Amino acid sequence: MNEQPILLGVNIDHVATLRQARYRGANRTCGEMVEPDPVLVALLAERAGADGITVHLREDRRHIQEEDVRRLRQSIATRLNLEMACTPEMREYALKLRPDCVCLVPEGREEVTTEGGLDVVGQMKRVKEVVDAMREAGIITSLFIEPDPEQIDIAAELGSPLVELHTGGYANAYYTDRRHAEFDRLSEGCQRAHDAGLVVNAGHGIDYVNIAEVRTLPYIHELNIGHSIVSRSLSTGIEEAVREMKARMRGV
Repeated sequence: MNEQPILLGVNIDHVATLRQARYRGANRTCGEMVEPDPVLVALLAERAGADGITVHLREDRRHIQEEDVRRLRQSIATRLNLEMACTPEMREYALKLRPDCVCLVPEGREEVTTEGGLDVVGQMKRVKEVVDAMREAGIITSLFIEPDPEQIDIAAELGSPLVELHTGGYANAYYTDRRHAEFDRLSEGCQRAHDAGLVVNAGHGIDYVNIAEVRTLPYIHELNIGHSIVSRSLSTGIEEAVREMKARMRGV
């Protein structure tokens, strides 16, 4: 049911995580002794076939910094997908930056990385304000949500053209007896979102093993993958890591 090749968005947040582990207090984000450079990694990922670059500018700036986002906007040749909290501050930031796409995600200070989908049902007014503002500015909006019927239906009502279904529940259950139930839940979510007129993306916890099943989900337009690709790049280099993931997405 995926008539077109699935696109790959490479999330480079954890490249910045590695940099910040050593150089959080530096007055620069690249150059001199400061490494690795997320922007260089993004350019290499593009060269290897990435269809877009994803970054999450978090409130606490734990990994990606504003300077990284500015340089990415000026440097990459594909698409910049900015993950962001649904706050007035981030809305204004996105309107000034004008990325190609924003993905509204939940954000908790205690989490290491984003866990779980955005509760659009409980935040309809806040989400709609951002969706409407981005539409007026010509910026595409995606909502990172659980593959639950109510969340999907409300996402469509709010006028977001895309959803990104959270695949973390499936990924975490992959080696358990809940795997097939979680996959069915995702598959049904993809079908429901498609039937509601939404473009369907997916992401979180996708790796070089579970991609064999993830790629068979119906109506998937794009997968956003970060941690697994960055981890693989430590042994193969980022270009080979991206090429291998693209090949596995094609079932090669």
